[in-house]
Amino acid sequence: MSPPKRHVPLIAGNWKMHKTLGEARALTSEIIATLGDLRGVDVGLFPSATALAAVGEIANAADRSVLVGAQNMHDEPQGAFTGETSAAMILGCGASSVLLGHSERRHVFGESDELVGRKVRAALDAGLRPILCVGETIEEREADQTTTVCKRQLDVAISGISSASELAEIIIAYEPVWAIGTGHTATPEQAQEVHGFLRGELGGAFESRGGTTDDRQGTRILYGGSVKPGNAGELLAEADIDGALVGGASLDAESFVGICCGCTG
Repeated sequence: MSPPKRHVPLIAGNWKMHKTLGEARALTSEIIATLGDLRGVDVGLFPSATALAAVGEIANAADRSVLVGAQNMHDEPQGAFTGETSAAMILGCGASSVLLGHSERRHVFGESDELVGRKVRAALDAGLRPILCVGETIEEREADQTTTVCKRQLDVAISGISSASELAEIIIAYEPVWAIGTGHTATPEQAQEVHGFLRGELGGAFESRGGTTDDRQGTRILYGGSVKPGNAGELLAEADIDGALVGGASLDAESFVGICCGCTG
């Protein structure tokens, strides 16, 4: 028998660079309609920047609560940063969260651990809830560096946070790079091992910031990496997996809602 969950699961859809404005409107409306009165799960939508305001408008008018967030942000509040988006701009679109440190930002766009940490600090200062992504490459896993890499990414990202209350605002997402968009998913046992490790690290982080080790139980830790309706339930049955950050399967309402339904049992 699985242990009781600490949290209502959060299923967050990262749409990446998909969906035009019209398509994003349609998908948001379809997801909300398909969810209906489904309870026992929290839902988040993270569209591209061009659709953020429209998705925020639709979601904020819905009968059910939907977390809406951006996929990235700049660490400065304003300035000559062509093509970038500030925290205030995100808030102005009706969003309240932001993905930070996603592997594509780290490995494709070269974002350092330090830059991710500055973005986490900036998001908290602005009143946005960060979803902090950490995870190892296949080379790092094969070299038995998974926990070393995840610990470094976590430690640097939260290095600018001095209080336990601020640390409690962060959601963590463990996304093994080798499982993102590849069709390969970490086994529930592999995912739980890293989630359990991260929760243990959070215990010390809370304690060093004036909190208690038990405060770690309040942090949601999501799993991301080829999550589908067929594997979501098994993954979320693990003790330390509190939800999922979904990529490709979030682009189809039936698939995304199927994941939501699969974790409510």
